[in-house]
Order: sequence, then C-alpha cells, then structure tokens
Amino acid sequence: MDPKKIVAVFILLFISFLQVTAQPKYVSKVWVADKGNGTYQNPVLWADYSDPDAIRVGNDYYLVASSFNAVPGLPILHSKDLINWHILNYALKKQEPAAVYNTPQHGKGVWAPAIRYHHNEFYIFYPDPDYGIYMIHTKDPAAAWSKPVLMLPGKGIIDPCPLWDDNGTAYLVTGWAASRAGVNSLLTVYKMKPDGTAVLDEGKHVYDGHVTDPTVEGPKLYKRNGYYYLFAPAGGVVTGWQIVLRSKSIYGPYERRKVMEQGATDINGPHQGAWVTTVTGEDWFLHFRDKGAYGRILYLEPMAWKNDWPVMGTDPKGTGMGTPVQTYRKPNAGKIYPIETPIETDEFNTDTLGLQWQWQANSMIQWYALMKGAGYLRLFAYPSDTGKNLWTVPNLLLQKIPAPACTVTAKISLTVDKDACNGKKAGLVLMGSDYAYISINRNEAGYSIRQVICKNADQHQEEEIAAAAALSAGTAYLRMTIAAPDAQCQFSFSEDGITYKTLGKSFEAKPGRWIGAKIGLFCTATPASKTSGYADIDWFRITK
Repeated sequence: MDPKKIVAVFILLFISFLQVTAQPKYVSKVWVADKGNGTYQNPVLWADYSDPDAIRVGNDYYLVASSFNAVPGLPILHSKDLINWHILNYALKKQEPAAVYNTPQHGKGVWAPAIRYHHNEFYIFYPDPDYGIYMIHTKDPAAAWSKPVLMLPGKGIIDPCPLWDDNGTAYLVTGWAASRAGVNSLLTVYKMKPDGTAVLDEGKHVYDGHVTDPTVEGPKLYKRNGYYYLFAPAGGVVTGWQIVLRSKSIYGPYERRKVMEQGATDINGPHQGAWVTTVTGEDWFLHFRDKGAYGRILYLEPMAWKNDWPVMGTDPKGTGMGTPVQTYRKPNAGKIYPIETPIETDEFNTDTLGLQWQWQANSMIQWYALMKGAGYLRLFAYPSDTGKNLWTVPNLLLQKIPAPACTVTAKISLTVDKDACNGKKAGLVLMGSDYAYISINRNEAGYSIRQVICKNADQHQEEEIAAAAALSAGTAYLRMTIAAPDAQCQFSFSEDGITYKTLGKSFEAKPGRWIGAKIGLFCTATPASKTSGYADIDWFRITK
C-alpha cells in the first residue's frame, strides 16, 4: 500500500478517535457529587441505586444495583474515580420467567446482586426471592450478557456473593428472606461449581444474627491476608449498621465487629455495599442510605485497615467504629477525570431509548417508536387492562428521581380519533404506592388537562381528578416541581412553553415497593378502545 495512503488512513483514524474521546460528558443540572476542588459530597449518586456492589478491573469501576420489577434490569454503572458515574448498560434485557414478568410484579424480581471479575470474565449473581439465585456472565460489560442460569433454585434465598479461592475452589454466600423462606438473619455458604452454574452441596450456616444482628443480610465475601471476610448490614434498612465477620476458615467460626453506624450524623442506617481498592492502593466503601420517597441513595466512604479489620468512614476516637462522611477528599484514581453524572434529560433525537429509562414490566415493541430523524418519542395508547389505576400498567416509562429538588418538564402532543377518544390520555407521572400525574385528555367536547391523584394505588384504590382545565389543542408543556426535603410535588402546564399555570394541589411523593418514587411518561387506553392513538414527546428535561 502507498505510504501516503497509510499515513492518510492513520490520520483519519486518529481524528475519529479524538472525536469519540472528546465528546462532552453529561453533567446534571440538579445534583453533582464532584465539587471540582478535589473533594466530593455525599451522596455520590442521589438516585435509587439500592444494594450496590462494585469492582475495579484495571482503571475502570463497575457498579450494579437492585432493579426489582423494572425492565431493563440490573443497571451497570461505570466510573474512573468512584465519584463520576454514568449508566453503561443493563445486564438483563428481559426478566425470566417472562410469562410472570410481562406484567408488573412490584417488589419482586431482581434483589441485591453481586458483580465479580474472574478469569477475564464478568459475572453477576442475582436473586429472585421467588425462584432462587441466577448467574449471568460476559466478556464485555457494555455488550450483551448471557441468558440467566438458575444456579441455586429455592424460595427466599437472596443476596448472593461468590468467591473463587486461591486453590480454585469456588463458594457462594447467601442470605434469607423470611417472607418466602420462613427464616432470616442467617448467612449461608455453599460450595459452587467453578463456572458458577450450580452449587455442589446443601450449604452450611456460618453466622446467626438473631441475637446481636437481627435481619443480617446482603453479605459480600472477600479474602485478605489469609482471612475470609463477610461484610454485611444488620438491624434493618432504615435503622441498621454495618458489621464485618472474619475467619481463617470459610466455614468459621467468625469473629464479629460492628464497623460503621449512623452515630451523630443524619445518615441513617448505612446499609449494604462494596469494598473497592483504587489503582493507587486506597480502600473505599460504597453503601446506600434510605431516603424514603427518593429511594436508596449511594454513599462513598473512605476505608482503612487496622489490625486486619476495616474501618469505614471517619473514626476520630480510634475505636474502630466509623460514621459516614458528608464531604471528603476524592479518591486518588491516578489522574483527574472529567465531571460526569448519569443522564436524566432526553431530547429523543436518537433511535434508541436513553439508558435512564425503565418500564414497569418486560417491554413490548408495540408500546413505542423512535424513528431515525424524527426527533421525538412516540408512545402508543396501547390498550391494557388497567384496573382502577396505573399500578398494574406495564407500559409506564420511568426513571429515578435524581436530586432532592428538581423541575421536570415535557412537551407532549396527544393525537386521538375524535370518534374514539374516550379513555385515551398521555402525561407526566410521579409514580409510587401513592401517585399523581398531569395528563392531556380528549373527549367529544375537545382537549383538556387534568391533575389526578391516586392514594394507596397498591391496594387498588381508584384515581381522583383533583383539578381540570380546558386546552385549545392537543399539545401542552407539562411540568412537575419536586421540592426538598420530603419530595413535595406541584404540577403546572403551559400552552406556549413560557407562561405556566399551577394545576391542582400539592402532592407528597411516596415510595413504591422496595423502591423510591419514579418520574416519567405514559400514554394509555382502556381495553374497550377500538382505534389507536398516540402521544409524541418532543423532549423531557430535568432542571433546577
């Protein structure tokens, strides 16, 4: 090949590389953990990433979290410094068994997972409390993951974590959910096939927390300096503490130490997490904190080892008992990385849904369309047996609340046949066990806008129309403003995108089942609807 052509090809490839690497990072307008001066503020993610687990592979950090009934499931977040994160992928595109999870199964599905890297492969072990422990794997966490393998069947077996020992023997530790198994507060170790596809024995209990550590769960299994370590939360999500167990034998007996609690801080129940070591040798601990309607938000604590025991957070008295930090210096990741946060806003200018979005159940292609070059998301008024409220509707498109206070605005156009318009609506929803929304509706008299509230949706209570107003056409700018500290929400609307009118009454967000409240979009129809309709969402923006 002509040397000049080789040089030209090299230049083009280099320019392409620069263009890819120079793409700006998304930075939230409502919550940024990196303070830009070498320090960070907790939470590093003010969003509902409960039961986090994390690992480092080379210079990269990968985090997974519970996703329960939301699909796609098992979010994988990526970071270079433990502070600045983005959503990389979802490991679970569809929940199995599909016949069950094609309809919303609130509080079920994917509970606390664990992620590990072994023999050049990524593994995730995750529990479904009604079926058992599943395993999936991949060479590339940003690509497709394998189909789930039910490697440990059984009801109420939860919170798995694997360990491949120095001699090649593999183990799995689990907890127990009393709601299914009839017992909890136990940690159990199984021998496991090295490929993670099955356990090899009936397991052996290695810790009973009934007296000292009730509701001990979420164990993470590590090995260091000849000790086996179990990091585990106890005492309950809201009011609990972190313990660490250690033993020279995988089966114990284990010494026990409480290593972190709320103390004098306002950071309640520091719960369940992951130990990560940076490329420079620093130790850090990721965990969540329950914040009610906001969900379980992610904290990062400095960690150090003292006499082969970990000390988490700050320990000014040197007792070995840490408390969480609110601000701290950033981890030494070897270099400074750009500020970045998970994407929230969506202009719908591509032909794929943004990674911030999840449905309430396994999705169907009939629910929506994103056409190349269209510049909007089309949600179809897909008929479903909605019952009395949205709790059982699968085609709600939702994302996590990203900050203690924020404003959510969407430009929505509803198109329906005038002769078949009853029962079709589209809007902006704040979803939980209580929920509220603002919607565009049409009947024979024309278009209108409504604020609707539903209390005790999970108990199948009916919706209440709190307020209504006429619209001149089917397009409106819908807005919800969420205020700290209790996620109080006020709805408003505009027909010109400039002047907004408050509609209805203030609504206090409520969590769902094991999850925080979510914000998002919907377009629905009743089962009796004969003719299709749709809503075009031009954009969805989150601002202060």
